Amino acid sequence: MRFTTLAKRAAALAVGTALFASLAACSGMDSNNSAAPVNEDCEQTDKVTVVLQWVTQAQFAGYFAAQDQGFYADQCLDVTVQEGGTNVVPQQVLASGNAQFAVSHVTKSMASRQEGADVVNIGQVFQRGAYLQVAWADSGIESLEDLKGTTMGSWGGGNDLTLFSALRASGVEPTTDLNIVQQPFDMAMLLNREADSVQAKTYNEFAQLLETANPATGELYQPEDFSVLNLQDLGFQSLEDGIYARGEWLAEDGNEDIATRFLAASYEGWIYCRDNADACVDLVVSKGSALGKSHQAWMMNEVNALIWPSPEGIGHLDAAEWDKTIEIAMAGEVLNSAPDADAYRTDLSEAALEILNDKGLDVTGENWKPARVGLNEGGK
Repeated sequence: MRFTTLAKRAAALAVGTALFASLAACSGMDSNNSAAPVNEDCEQTDKVTVVLQWVTQAQFAGYFAAQDQGFYADQCLDVTVQEGGTNVVPQQVLASGNAQFAVSHVTKSMASRQEGADVVNIGQVFQRGAYLQVAWADSGIESLEDLKGTTMGSWGGGNDLTLFSALRASGVEPTTDLNIVQQPFDMAMLLNREADSVQAKTYNEFAQLLETANPATGELYQPEDFSVLNLQDLGFQSLEDGIYARGEWLAEDGNEDIATRFLAASYEGWIYCRDNADACVDLVVSKGSALGKSHQAWMMNEVNALIWPSPEGIGHLDAAEWDKTIEIAMAGEVLNSAPDADAYRTDLSEAALEILNDKGLDVTGENWKPARVGLNEGGK
C-alpha cells in the first residue's frame, strides 16, 4: 500500500524538519509548516501545498489544526500551508502549478476559470456566505438601493464581484451610480467617515468595528451604531471558501487519491476546530496572527457558523446553491456564462467523508451551537 488511510495515528509521531516552500510566482508569502508531525507507518508521504486566500487567522484554522494535530500526517501527507496576501490570487497560484490546492470563493474562481484557469472545486467547506456592506446608523442607508449616489468603499481583487452583482440586481450600476474608492483591509475609512459604506465580513471586519472605542463615550461601539446590509439575507447568497485543485493535476495517476486524503484531513481539522474552538484560537495566535485573541475568538465562532451544521457532511457542494451563486454572478455581469460541468466535482469529497465516517467522526455538526464571544478593545 502507498499509505495507511484508516490506520490510527502512530504511537510515536516524530517531529519532522520544518518545511518552508518558496513559491516562485508568489514572493512575499510565508509558509506555516513548522514542526509538522510525520507518520512513520507510511510507506510513502506525499508533499503538497495549499495556498490560502489571506494571512494567518481563524478563517483558516481547520488547515492549521490538520497540520498541528497530525491529521495530514495520518493521511501520509506532508502539507505546506501557504499564506495569501494582498498580491496573492490563490486560484492563479493554483493554475500556475505552484500549489496543489487553493482556498477560494466560487465567484472568484469561476471568473478565473472563465479566463482559462484550470481550477476545479473539489470540496465546499463554507456552506454559507459572510458578505456585509456597513454604514453608520445615521446614514440613511437601509437598502442596497440607498447606496446610489454615495461613496462606497470596496476591496476589489475579486472581493467586489458578489457586491456588484447584488447592486446591479437592485438597480444600482456600480460603474456609474456610485463613487467607488479603494478600501483598505480595515474599517478606518468608515470610522473616519471617508466613505458612506464599506465592505465587511461577518467574521472579521465587522468585529473590528465592535472592538473600537467610540471617542464620544469611551465605550466600544455596539451593533446598533451601524446599518448592516447582509447580502445573504437580501437574497445574494454566494458560496465562499472552498477547496480547489487543477483538473489536469487531478487527471494524473494517484492524484485523486492524494486529493481525497487531503480533503479528509482538512475536514477533520475543521471538525477539531468546531469541538475545540479555544484551542484553535490559541493555535492561530501562536502562528503569528496580527489580530488579537478576542478577535480570533469572534472569527472562529463566526467561521464555525458558516460551516456548521453541514447536513450532508462537511465539504458537501449543494448543486442548487452552486447554481444560485452562478446565476447571481451572471446577472451581475461578472460571469459571461455558466461554467462547464467540469468546474466542480463531488466524488472526492464523498470519498473523504467515508474515511471520516469510518473513524466515527461527526461530519454534520448537527448539534453545534454558536458561543457568546466578548470583544476587547483592539481585539486583544
